[in-house]
Amino acid sequence: MKLDFLFIANSIALGAGLAMDAFSVSLANGLSDAKMKSGKMHLIAGTFAFFQWLMPMLGWIFVHTILQYFTALQKFIPWIALFLLTYIGVGMLRESGSEAEEKESVPVSFRTLILQGIATSIDALSVGFTIAEYDFSAALAASLIIGAVTYVICLAGIRLGRIAGMKYASKASVLGGVILILIGLEIFIRGIFGI
Repeated sequence: MKLDFLFIANSIALGAGLAMDAFSVSLANGLSDAKMKSGKMHLIAGTFAFFQWLMPMLGWIFVHTILQYFTALQKFIPWIALFLLTYIGVGMLRESGSEAEEKESVPVSFRTLILQGIATSIDALSVGFTIAEYDFSAALAASLIIGAVTYVICLAGIRLGRIAGMKYASKASVLGGVILILIGLEIFIRGIFGI
């Protein structure tokens, strides 16, 4: 796999799409702790970034350890990617349509932060299936880019949450859902038609 402009652009777009749930939670965290110190803001963004890096790598490892013996499944990877990313994207669109629950104004604990990190990144596990054709270094590079994009987006989310509140959270989920669906279509078209 060549680490060219298209690879980097796709990884950034994938990272942006996957980070929208974490962005929404970051907005809430910023809103709930208006006096949050800089170190805590970086810890929150770093936690989300770590899990967004980890989950695609775990998915890639799963594909290359257990599923490598089932080479017949390789032709289904574009279909799997399309299904998973569309499913996740549609789920995000549905969530954005539901009314947001009001939250108490309390600082986030470390335990809560870890749970938020896992919950907002579990969908990134499926990315390991979508990048299955990558070699290890390309998968690692894509996952690192996803993590870096998540970090920047979440840091911005925390800062915006402190300023603007929760009114933008549903729009972030809509954007994230649309991006994931489009990436799923791009992977499917590239995989099926060899474009």
